[in-house]
Amino acid sequence: MTVRTTVVVATAAVALTVGFAAPAMAAGAGDGGHDATRKAVRAAVQDGVPGVTLTAKDGGSTWSTTAGVGNLKTHAPRSVDDRYRVGSITKTFVSTVLLQLEAEGRLSLDDTVEKWLPGVVHGNGHDGSRITVRQLLNHTSGIFNYTADETFGRTYFLKDGFLEHRYDTKTPEQLVAVAMAHQPDFAPGTSWNYSNTNYVVAGMVIQKVTGRSYGEEIRHRIIDPLHLTATSVPGTRVTVPQPSSRAYSKLAQTATGPTYDVTRLNPSLASSSGEMISDSADLDRFYAALLKGRLLPPKQLKEMKTTVAVEGIPNARYGLGLMDRKLSCGVHVWGHDGGIHGSSSVAVTTADGRHSVAFNFNGDWSGDTDAVVEAEFCGE
Repeated sequence: MTVRTTVVVATAAVALTVGFAAPAMAAGAGDGGHDATRKAVRAAVQDGVPGVTLTAKDGGSTWSTTAGVGNLKTHAPRSVDDRYRVGSITKTFVSTVLLQLEAEGRLSLDDTVEKWLPGVVHGNGHDGSRITVRQLLNHTSGIFNYTADETFGRTYFLKDGFLEHRYDTKTPEQLVAVAMAHQPDFAPGTSWNYSNTNYVVAGMVIQKVTGRSYGEEIRHRIIDPLHLTATSVPGTRVTVPQPSSRAYSKLAQTATGPTYDVTRLNPSLASSSGEMISDSADLDRFYAALLKGRLLPPKQLKEMKTTVAVEGIPNARYGLGLMDRKLSCGVHVWGHDGGIHGSSSVAVTTADGRHSVAFNFNGDWSGDTDAVVEAEFCGE
């Protein structure tokens, strides 16, 4: 789930741009060939991001850098091993599980939502019998985005509401019910709009098909086989495991004003649209393994990489929980970005999985993530 708290409502988690501001301090290891990336990371901090942590893998070499601080009170630096909330990067994990289930013959992408979740997507024009699993995963379902609900935004993204409700537990059914109180954005399959509700429903489908939660399936199918030791599905746990930095937000509709520590929150408000925690090295490993075909058979990987046009994001197309972005130098990168209170993250890799980068800003109101991606793949 991408949550830009400065605009109250979640914006398209696929946009590889975010903005921020803080003191400049950078450190890097094995810097050869990454000067442009290091400069872009420092620029983000100068623009106001409290701190940045980044790890890139290119062939057999790994390079990491940090800038800024992980704690505004103590001025402790960020660590290359920092764990952080990854927001909508969760969506790629969820989609991978559903595609594995399809490969096993346990469901079809053309199954309707109604087949698996009778009566769940219903009301105000929503009709689960007309929406397929594929349309959930590529955001062509038309289901209203629950984080765009004004009351939900005031309650969970703005200062007074967040400080009162940050530890609330929300069930997937409650989140879907928020969306069902609105009319659909469009008829299924006729347009594209990013909706976090799609992936809450997708997580519910996983549970119905397997009898286990989406988090259990991700652990069993992805985290454990790939040895992603820093990656977790926290459920209702309000803390981020160590090592980690603090996360900061303005909790406002502007990028000015006081800065709040929002590290502790109940991530059930994001559910399977954006609940997970990871670190940069794990995300590099996950996306490289995915694009190299280690997690999906060729047929399902091709399905995941079958994209549709998206609005408002130049040179980008969206697949099944995976975005294809053409950079200024002609390189295509595949991955996702994600935002949740105080945390903005990006993880992308080349089509062959050989060159990957993942990074995190521990603030949600400034900084240019797009510039960092461009620097890593197109910089001199």
